Amino acid sequence: MKLLDSSAPDFFAQLDAMTHYAGALDEQVDRTAAEILNDVRARGDAAVLDYTRKFDRLNAPTMQALELTKAEMKSAYEAIDADLRNALHVARDRIESYHQRQASEGWLYTEADGTQLGVKIMPLDRVGLYVPGGKAAYPSSLLMNAVPAKVAGVGEVVMVVPTPDGVKNAAVLAAAHIANVDRVFTIGGAQAVGALAYGTQTIPQVDKIVGPGNAYVAAAKRRVFGIVGIDMIAGPSEILVIADDGANPDWVAMDLFSQAEHDEVAQSILLTPSAALIDKVQASIAKLLPSLPRADIIRASLANRGVIVKTRSFEEACEISNRIAPEHLELSVADPETLLPLLKHAGAIFMGYNSSESLGDYVAGTNHVLPTSRSARFSSPLGVYDFQKRTSLIYASAAGAKALGKSAATIAYAEGLQAHARAAELRME
Repeated sequence: MKLLDSSAPDFFAQLDAMTHYAGALDEQVDRTAAEILNDVRARGDAAVLDYTRKFDRLNAPTMQALELTKAEMKSAYEAIDADLRNALHVARDRIESYHQRQASEGWLYTEADGTQLGVKIMPLDRVGLYVPGGKAAYPSSLLMNAVPAKVAGVGEVVMVVPTPDGVKNAAVLAAAHIANVDRVFTIGGAQAVGALAYGTQTIPQVDKIVGPGNAYVAAAKRRVFGIVGIDMIAGPSEILVIADDGANPDWVAMDLFSQAEHDEVAQSILLTPSAALIDKVQASIAKLLPSLPRADIIRASLANRGVIVKTRSFEEACEISNRIAPEHLELSVADPETLLPLLKHAGAIFMGYNSSESLGDYVAGTNHVLPTSRSARFSSPLGVYDFQKRTSLIYASAAGAKALGKSAATIAYAEGLQAHARAAELRME
């Protein structure tokens, strides 16, 4: 990991160079995604079947052959290890409990003249959930997306998951059963995004697409935004740890590894005023890294984008953290509450020595779909509110129409919109 000192005159230039992610959209990937989307829009099921044969090596005769039944998902649920089954239930229940507190109802207030203003909050009718398949299989991500949608009251959750060579991940299907996903199709890639966005003869059009995928899935989601909603375009995973002398260096090192193991461009950052802790964490990294199965990926990630910063104070550490706006922020300090008011931008904040980021990923109950690449400056974790929409309510009483009409007409005339003005004025006569 690169060691920086915040007192150096070129510190911020060095920090920005290390934290900048040059993950611009690959033009060839974007062109390929566009071609696939156009084909799916034009040919529907036939195009999806062709791409599934080509990319996943599945020679299905019809789309119906690629739809899983409720019985298949239940069978997968019953077949998985009992400990995993119980853990998935714990995760589902805690995610549901946390997100139920986000659910909100509409409101309406009445003014003195009888005019009423308010908002009606309604769930989306149908949501598409993309779940990675093949080597990457994340039942936790399925729960993080499907459970809030169900809590919000979404009418139908349609899941797509690629199954290259017909290999199905039992844990993913079990999670779909636990989350009560309505329909599951074993398709993936840009073609699955297109099927959800446009609808086909078999797959219904959805209102919003959520869930992570590869570069082609991300490019396709960018292109269909506006036709449907999307959750976000996620960048590489990130963790930033602010630690004091009381932090266990082995715990800190393993927490840095926990994001580095995702891929070679994931980012792990440690901020601390303690030179002694830096030495201890570096020693722990050297000691613990060789024992991990994904050591090569972690080593590359830490070499590419790993940063340790010796800060002048914890206040400065918080300022630096706000500049980075990390996806995951761990406060591995004795009194995290004192730092909380100083922190403005983070996807999730883990407070205290015992609050590992891993708990948030799986069973704390908070959502692990978080803003990355500095987007925590303006974005929030996935939640129930992402599966609801709001409609304004306006009821003008006769007195209200007269009281407000003159001002409305005056503004309309100033904008050159005479019909707007007259529509208000007629109700004043």
